[in-house]
Amino acid sequence: MRPQLLKVIKEPGHSFNVRQDLVPHNNNRWHYHAEAELIHFKKGEGTQFIGDNIRRFKPGDVVLVGSNLPHYWRFDDGFFDENERETVDVRVAHFAENFWGENFLYLPENNNLKTVLERAKRGLQIVGKPRQIVAELLEQLISSNGSKRIILLMEALSTISDCKQLSSLSSIGYKPDFVEMDNDRINAIYQYSIKNFKGRIQLEEIAEVANLIPFYDITYSTFHSAIHAGLDGNSIESTPNYVSLVVYHVTVIVMDTFTLTLQQFAPEKIPAYEEELKGWRKRFEANSTMP
Repeated sequence: MRPQLLKVIKEPGHSFNVRQDLVPHNNNRWHYHAEAELIHFKKGEGTQFIGDNIRRFKPGDVVLVGSNLPHYWRFDDGFFDENERETVDVRVAHFAENFWGENFLYLPENNNLKTVLERAKRGLQIVGKPRQIVAELLEQLISSNGSKRIILLMEALSTISDCKQLSSLSSIGYKPDFVEMDNDRINAIYQYSIKNFKGRIQLEEIAEVANLIPFYDITYSTFHSAIHAGLDGNSIESTPNYVSLVVYHVTVIVMDTFTLTLQQFAPEKIPAYEEELKGWRKRFEANSTMP
C-alpha cells in the first residue's frame, strides 16, 4: 500500500511544529513526511499502523516515528460518533532532523540524539517511566516559546535515548513504496478494510471500492490478515499463524503463476507438475499451524 506524502506546515516564528489535537481526524490517513514525529495519546484508542507493524494504541502511549516512515492512527468508531461521549486528546511534535543545523547532531555530546533518531526510522514505542516523562515534556512544549521549546525537545529525545526498554515497531527489512499515485484509492481500501475486517472481504468487493479490475494479489490478502490480527487486539509479532499464512499464499501465487507459464510454453508438462503441487499443498497443510 502506497502512503501519501504530507507537507508539515511550521507555525510562523517557529523552527518545528507542536500541536494538540482534540479530534480523531488529523492522523486518519496512511501517510509519511520528512519530519520525525513524537506523539502522546492522552485520550483515545484504536489501531496503530507503523511501517509493517499493526497493534492497538491506548491512552498513555508515546511513540517516536522517524523521518519518511509511513504511519497511520485509526481511532475506534466510537470516537467518530457524535452521539457518544468518547473524547480525543493528542499532543504531537513534528521536526526536521536537521532543524537545529546540519552539524548539530554530529557534535560528540549529541551522539545519543543522532542514534535515537536513526533507530526511530523503524518506529519506537516508549515504555516504562520514560514514557511518562516524555508525555510531560510534550505537555510543556504545547505552551512554551523561544529557546525553551528546543530545550524541551532535546530533553524528550535524550530521555528516549536513555530508555532501556525501547520497542522497535517496523521490521528491519521493511521498505515502503513511495510512488505518489492513487492516494484516494489506497485510503478508500484502508477505510473499507478496517470497517469490515470481521467479515470475509472478497477481492471483487475491494476492487469495486477502489474502482479496479479484480486480480488476485498477495499484497491485499496479507494486508487484510494483518488488519484482522491488529484489530483483534494482537500485534502481528504475537500472531504465529500469520507467518505460515503469508508463506503459504506467496508460494501458491508463485506456483500458480508457473502453471500459467507452462500452459503457454510447455503444456505437456502440466499434469505431472499439478500432481507434485497437490502433494506439496497436502504436506504443508498437515505440518503448518495455519487455521
